[in-house]
Amino acid sequence: MRELNLVEAIREAFDEELERDDDVYIAGEDVGEFGGNFGETQGLVDKYGTERVRDTPLSEIGIAGHTIGAALAGLRPVAELQFSDFAATAGEEMINQIPKMPYITGGQVKLPLTIVAPAGAGIRAGAQHSQSVHAWMGHQPGFVVVTGTTPYDTKGLLKSAIRDDNPVFFLPHKKLMGVRGEVPEEEYTLPIGEASVEREGSDVTVVATQLMYYRAVEAADQLEGDIDVEIVNPRTYAPLDLDTIAESVQKTGRIVVVDETPLRYGTQGYIANEVTSNNFFSLDAPPKTVGVKDVPIPFSPALEDEVIPSADEVVDAIRAAF
Repeated sequence: MRELNLVEAIREAFDEELERDDDVYIAGEDVGEFGGNFGETQGLVDKYGTERVRDTPLSEIGIAGHTIGAALAGLRPVAELQFSDFAATAGEEMINQIPKMPYITGGQVKLPLTIVAPAGAGIRAGAQHSQSVHAWMGHQPGFVVVTGTTPYDTKGLLKSAIRDDNPVFFLPHKKLMGVRGEVPEEEYTLPIGEASVEREGSDVTVVATQLMYYRAVEAADQLEGDIDVEIVNPRTYAPLDLDTIAESVQKTGRIVVVDETPLRYGTQGYIANEVTSNNFFSLDAPPKTVGVKDVPIPFSPALEDEVIPSADEVVDAIRAAF
């Protein structure tokens, strides 16, 4: 084991997959000489050349659109969007084409493409650059939606995403790019669609990923000795591993779902409903949910901090479950 930050984990995943498979290439705004908006492709153009690490025009619709033809032709494109919010400018491709094409062709075509799009708030980037869009993409049958939380799971899941024959929307979190963690030196992948129990506990299950996972850890530390918190990181939102969440709830009897999306039509309600519907008699209390306030993400640091759930809010929700 050695320590990498999230950016280094992404870069290493890209490097290993470019080396492993000549059909893999990366395309996006400033991924070449500039090395990526967060440094995630730094040095790769020198190693693999401009054919396999391609700078594109500032056009998300073009970036997403070209991957369709490339994937149909047998390549494995990795398209980078500088911010996940800009998936909205490629709505035709993202909504009507990429996730639906394998279905409407009766499975005659595969689209082995990966869209990497940094998501989330916390870097004071304002309303148009700070959204968490996994709920958007989770609403599109046909898309695999994967999040990156730790350097370890980010690298392993990104490698699996690039190898997957389905279109994958991969969402690292912008504020976590500098987070460090242990990553094996040897090559590895992680299975898509499997949650991880990151912290064992007996009193309450907290489901949280990305930035909210770290808020949940902070909350669990605050409650240590009082309430024993188990933390489940979904890792993948589509497909969602409800079995692992259910197993945890059957042990603890309580659940708090924390997510960096608004509560209105958010993933929190979906997870809470599934758990309640299928594990009603395992629950000792109704599920509690924590989410972003129902406003655009503010640019003001003080207001942004107010809108994004804090560890204290997670603590309050956990206590309210008893």
